[in-house]
Amino acid sequence: MQRSRNTLNPALAAAWLTAAALSGIACERRTPPTQEALPSATSAAVATAAVAPSKAYGEKITAGVRVPLAEVLNAPQSFSGKTLIVEGDVRKACSRKGCWMEVGTSAEPSAPGCRVTFKDYAFFVPTDSAGAKARLAGHVEIENITPSFVKHLEEEGAHFPNKNADGSAQSVTFVASGVELTKS
Repeated sequence: MQRSRNTLNPALAAAWLTAAALSGIACERRTPPTQEALPSATSAAVATAAVAPSKAYGEKITAGVRVPLAEVLNAPQSFSGKTLIVEGDVRKACSRKGCWMEVGTSAEPSAPGCRVTFKDYAFFVPTDSAGAKARLAGHVEIENITPSFVKHLEEEGAHFPNKNADGSAQSVTFVASGVELTKS
């Protein structure tokens, strides 16, 4: 049976999502192009399946200073520019394609936590990652984010307890190069 030109196989769909992510399309639902319009595949992995009992995404976690997440969140400036390994509870993940997650010192919503993004948008985590334990390698970034991006993230379930009057917020983000998720 011959496949229609508008039908994509999963590998081509993953390549399209990767190309969309690399071109700056953030969490938007768009109609994939036809097979002929797809860019060449990259080595990025798009993870949309359920989290396995223990699964790794991105680079293998091998090097970095192990620091408790609470310590990083208490003084993020002191960890800027350092490769760290932290552990925490995944409280939320992007429900559209897994391009970010929120990790906290515990699963409680009131416990300290931060947003996690993935280095160079090179990989994603499963959209059902909430409830998993995470081990992350990467670095801390502190940034001021615009009101429109705050709103976008809140629509996806993110929480900003200290928003500015104009709707912007200062955000501590952990940019992960590698992630290990474990679900019991």
